[in-house]
Amino acid sequence: MKTPDTDLILRHLRELRLPWIRDNFEPLVAQALRDQLGPAAFLQRLLEGETSQRADRATQRRIAEARFPVPKTLEGFDWTWPKGLHRPLVEDLFRLRFLRDKRNVILLGGCGLGKTHLATALGYQACLQGHRVLFATAVEIVNNLLAAQTDHRLKTEIRRYLRPDLLILDELGYIPLDKHGADLLFQVVSQRYEQGSIVLTSNKAFKDWPSIFHNDATVTSAILDRLLHHSETLLLTGSSYRMKERAEA
Repeated sequence: MKTPDTDLILRHLRELRLPWIRDNFEPLVAQALRDQLGPAAFLQRLLEGETSQRADRATQRRIAEARFPVPKTLEGFDWTWPKGLHRPLVEDLFRLRFLRDKRNVILLGGCGLGKTHLATALGYQACLQGHRVLFATAVEIVNNLLAAQTDHRLKTEIRRYLRPDLLILDELGYIPLDKHGADLLFQVVSQRYEQGSIVLTSNKAFKDWPSIFHNDATVTSAILDRLLHHSETLLLTGSSYRMKERAEA
């Protein structure tokens, strides 16, 4: 029987861009001989390792492209704060059925209650499950669209916010928008309607949203109509968790 040319095999693996198999081929050959693996079982072991590494790299790439300020998980959420949060409902959201159904999740409450934590954790879980995610604040989106419009590339920039399976729109209402900014944000919300999910956080109750959108009742109504038609709203109440930690310190 002709002895395999290991150097040639490794060169082929490099050319085929199979780095995990290339790096683990020789030790796995030795292990296969010890375990008396047949050719099919040995090939399966090689392919499983390569596939697993590619899946891990793809997940890390999705997490990086999501642009989370800080990755968060549901396991890291403090259920003792805020008060009255319906835990079974929150945990059900992490099954991500709302993504399949193109539904929205809206988190309302004051500062420091964990809205951004939960929104980011939902996005992080979506990345782990193979979904494309993008995190951005409302002001960041509007500023980017304004700059893109000046540069005559508004359609291209809007597509950036339409492409992900999940758009996390954070901090809506912390800074009011002018008429132009409100109109641009409406374009994103309107074009994602029934096409892709939004997880939105806001410190304003719905009745106060006109103050966000330059007191434009028409735009406010249109945005709420599209966001709330297929959505789940969670209300977080209590005082700021950050202020709680400072007081305890």
